[in-house]
Amino acid sequence: MSAEATRAQERPVTLELAREFGLSEAEYNNALEILGRVPTFTEMGIISVMWSEHCSYKSSKLWLKTLPTTGPQVICGPGENAGVVDIGDGDTVIFKMESHNHPSYIEPYQGAATGVGGILRDVFTMGARPIANMNALRFGDPSHPKTRHLVAGVVSGIGGYGNCVGVPTVGGETNFHPAYNGNILVNAMTVGVAKADRIFYSAAAGIGNPVVYVGSKTGRDGIHGATMASAEFTEDSEEKRPTVQVGDPFTEKLLIEACLELMETDAIVAIQDMGAAGLTSSSVEMAGKGGLGIELALDSLPMREEAMTPYEIMLSESQERMLIILKPGREEVAKAIFDKWELDFAVIGHLTDTGNLVIKMYGETWCDMPIAPVSNAAPEYDRPWEPTPAAAEVPDSVFDGYDAPLGDTLAKLFACPDLASKRWIWEQYDSLVGGDTRFMSGQADAAVVRVPGQTKAVAITTDCTPRYCLADPVEGGKQAVAEAWRNLSAVGALPLAITDNMNFGNPEKPRIMGQFVGAVQGIGAACKALDFPVVSGNVSLYNETNGEAILPTPAIGGVGTLPDAMIAVGIAFQNEGDVILGVGAATNAQGGHIGQSLFLREILGREEGPPPPVDLAVERRNGDFVRGLIREGLVVSSHDVADGGLIVTIAEMALAGGIGAHLTGLDGAHPRALFGEDQGRYVLAVRPDVAAKVQEKAKAAGVPVAVLGETRGASLSDRNGDIVPLTRLKTVNESWLPDYMSAEL
Repeated sequence: MSAEATRAQERPVTLELAREFGLSEAEYNNALEILGRVPTFTEMGIISVMWSEHCSYKSSKLWLKTLPTTGPQVICGPGENAGVVDIGDGDTVIFKMESHNHPSYIEPYQGAATGVGGILRDVFTMGARPIANMNALRFGDPSHPKTRHLVAGVVSGIGGYGNCVGVPTVGGETNFHPAYNGNILVNAMTVGVAKADRIFYSAAAGIGNPVVYVGSKTGRDGIHGATMASAEFTEDSEEKRPTVQVGDPFTEKLLIEACLELMETDAIVAIQDMGAAGLTSSSVEMAGKGGLGIELALDSLPMREEAMTPYEIMLSESQERMLIILKPGREEVAKAIFDKWELDFAVIGHLTDTGNLVIKMYGETWCDMPIAPVSNAAPEYDRPWEPTPAAAEVPDSVFDGYDAPLGDTLAKLFACPDLASKRWIWEQYDSLVGGDTRFMSGQADAAVVRVPGQTKAVAITTDCTPRYCLADPVEGGKQAVAEAWRNLSAVGALPLAITDNMNFGNPEKPRIMGQFVGAVQGIGAACKALDFPVVSGNVSLYNETNGEAILPTPAIGGVGTLPDAMIAVGIAFQNEGDVILGVGAATNAQGGHIGQSLFLREILGREEGPPPPVDLAVERRNGDFVRGLIREGLVVSSHDVADGGLIVTIAEMALAGGIGAHLTGLDGAHPRALFGEDQGRYVLAVRPDVAAKVQEKAKAAGVPVAVLGETRGASLSDRNGDIVPLTRLKTVNESWLPDYMSAEL
């Protein structure tokens, strides 16, 4: 294509075009003022993606700045591709979670697959070898006509990509709710390990240093994907299918190995993956962080489609691509490595002292604009927000007429979509590749993966209870962090840091913006109280379809560490005759918080009340206590109390181990005590010979502990006889999802 043919394809840059690209009139006028002229078509495209919600965080960064992001364990907090945390012995953990929601709704397989590919690149671009993947998935009502198709595509996409790359997918969570009917959530998390002295950053340096493109060829997939992710869905969302990228996990595997091999040399100055907004974001971010300019000559860039324009090349979100700044004279060393791995390699530009982004092609200049003023002028809005009104407490009268046998209630809960076994999902994931997985999905509250070649391990979890966040965003945000803390503590890991994935509706609506603000406030309070800082994250707004927003979903990815993987304990009862202990308040009392509980929704048919309050001092005290017991080898099994309350927690432990529980400590308990979702609690199984010692330690620590019973038999029972056989719970629990997915459409 010639320059003339390219210009013939371009539309005049006007306010109308800017609006189509997602900019407001004020933002367009700001661009005119910065440049002192009308932008070129290519410049307008670049500015629009740089200033999109997805890339600029214009509605959220004011509040994100309030989160705690530092600590003695933090090497690198937010602002880089991923967070970096010290785990001792010169080792680090590098991790992040991010969303691929809109693409996964439009094209579930590729949307989910490229979400996995993108988060993998964020981690290995910093020098880490990925050791584990996680995901947090939210789907609509199972009866909705699209839900089954979306579940099948997303799960297949995650498995297809992760399995081929050779990184184990070791855990996550999956929920269903009608609020996600028109806008599912696909949040992907990757954890990697690297040496502390071999971490790579993205800030460019060195005037004249070569800019190198590596990986796959560039195509037209994903153009304006960042803009699509910054707007609500409407009736024509299916027409946005061309903005969904197409992934190639085999190329990603080659790219991981090639980049890590190059990182063993001294050739790299800076490195950045091409994620949202593709070459635009990578080049602008690298030059901007280094305070330099960058000049690109696109004629030499590897392309897999003919007649691509500079606008298309700069905005393409084709997958498996990286941008590298090399030291002068190291091009041949780098090229030899990428040739070996059969990946494209091209020098496409150099760093300058102008501070401008310059793009040349076909002998002409298509973009020449200052990086710093454009980046610094990215909008930052203090949007109006309204706090969520406090919900009325649930009265005792809700139990009027409830007289179902406890076994029937448990069977109904274990068959509901939220509690039903997700084995159908996790069996599609390779959770053992690499040989370092100690605990994975269904085995423990957090996945546990050894650091390759060592005995120490990393524990990983993802957590959020959206129904809590809808009722009270502040308490819901606290609870998401607290549950991540509990899940790590419950396996014996020391919680280190979190990554967050903030999924919300349209921030231009004060009610929705209030949900975001409240969740950030709750997350911040919990992170400070637990010394559990935020080191990376992602914000996904405008998750609405035809004005209907998702539940506020601030997903939390937590990471902790263990000195030895074999210290970790899972949820399964291991032996008959072990003593079952309840740690925390309201274990065998008549009280119990029933608001927003699964019991209230699934059994009594009501979604109301406030979520359970979170006492952060109690969370810390109880978590430290349980972790200490595990480190001393005093705990056989451990499970935090969450969805469904105390009796569901015990039943899950029994099902996991195939050993029943005789519950002498819950005789006559009110449903509030059995099914209340009070926070800060754990159920432990300990050997009979150490039970008294554990109780003494609890008394000394000021931690409430109650004897609930002992492990035995093949059912849940009390002094009055069997409550429910484990076989009944297992059947309904294991069958719901396979039956649902195999039913005729």
